Amino acid sequence: RDLVIKISQKYFTNPQVTIRNSRQQTYSSKIIKIANMFSVDMSPETREKLVEELVAKCESITAENPGNRCCVKAQDYVTTDEFKALSNEDVITFWKCIKTGIDNPDSGLGCYAMTPDDYTKFGGFFDKVIRDYHGDSTGEKKHETDWNTGDTDYDVTKLGQEELSMRVRVGRNLVGFNLPGAMDKEERVKFERRMLPAFGELKEKYGGDVYSLTPDFGEDGENPNAISDEKYNELVKAHVMFKDMAADPYLNSAGISGDWPHGRGCWQSEDKMRIIWFGEEDQLRIMCMKKGSNLLEVFSNLNEMLNTVEGIEGIEFAKDSNYGYVTSCPSNLGTGMRASVHIKIPKLTSDGSDAKAKEVCKPLGLAVRGTGGEHTPIGADGTVDISPSARLFIKESTIIGKLYEGIEELMKIENAL
Repeated sequence: RDLVIKISQKYFTNPQVTIRNSRQQTYSSKIIKIANMFSVDMSPETREKLVEELVAKCESITAENPGNRCCVKAQDYVTTDEFKALSNEDVITFWKCIKTGIDNPDSGLGCYAMTPDDYTKFGGFFDKVIRDYHGDSTGEKKHETDWNTGDTDYDVTKLGQEELSMRVRVGRNLVGFNLPGAMDKEERVKFERRMLPAFGELKEKYGGDVYSLTPDFGEDGENPNAISDEKYNELVKAHVMFKDMAADPYLNSAGISGDWPHGRGCWQSEDKMRIIWFGEEDQLRIMCMKKGSNLLEVFSNLNEMLNTVEGIEGIEFAKDSNYGYVTSCPSNLGTGMRASVHIKIPKLTSDGSDAKAKEVCKPLGLAVRGTGGEHTPIGADGTVDISPSARLFIKESTIIGKLYEGIEELMKIENAL
């Protein structure tokens, strides 16, 4: 039989690991070679040589993919005093942070934090990536959290719309845990168990159930919330649970999709409106969703639920003094919020694609997705998912306002065709 040695997507710290087939042929990917040779006990000479190889790889990638921020900024960062002062262990962590941008040259960002402290520890790298992506040319902006919408009315019936599928979600991570990319199976399960008392308090207030994909708790016995594959597929189809992330090459390279299905699941309230995912790209994805006309119905309910969760003893969301709420991906820092609606625009999608919709929505500050999320098709009736693109250096209250304004402007364009 062929001998298969599985290499972890997360660590790549063992210089002896190779992949061989029955003829004992070694898989000699340049990326794997660099990764495997990064080790805690590497000599200064070895480290310098590996960094040179890393820079050469980044230069090769940016020659064809100049939008890959990870590779652009990493080339400069490894020449800084901050990088040179890092321990070997920290260099390995930095490698894990940028690995997805090297494995996936078409990345726009190409990096994920492994711990909340990475945004400070590797600040010379992350700050440049973050401010470039989020459009801060001053380099001085700090995030401010504010949910207060005052007396503003965001009822879309005033814009000629009927009930829409509305959804607002935020990403959150707890102090005291690694971010998902650096978690091993034991920590993923530990995090799930840490959240069980919190889910218990949420059930007292909102009812509902916890659905867990973790088969069992090992020596600690059965998982009382474990569900069958049939139930899981039912929840995925209903958009209550997230899909297996193994199909996503970006999350794979970052280690985020590892150890599936351990430490994955969700809680859903009795009224089906409130959902908390655990074990996805962030430790927690907290959301409110329903069909209605007043955007504040989901926005305000989400804020109330967040206050409830953070008020539970032992729950503290990780925050950064500059970037607000900490998330795995720098694109979600700040509010961690995505506020969206499903809206019909049959004229803008008459060719069966969302290409024209994206073209007109970009100047409006809106992102367009398919009805099943990113990289999914639009609805047969021209329904798309739209949301404000901004996450960082913007208030939560402003995001929901921009969604309402975006709906109004988009429908003016649609109706003029």
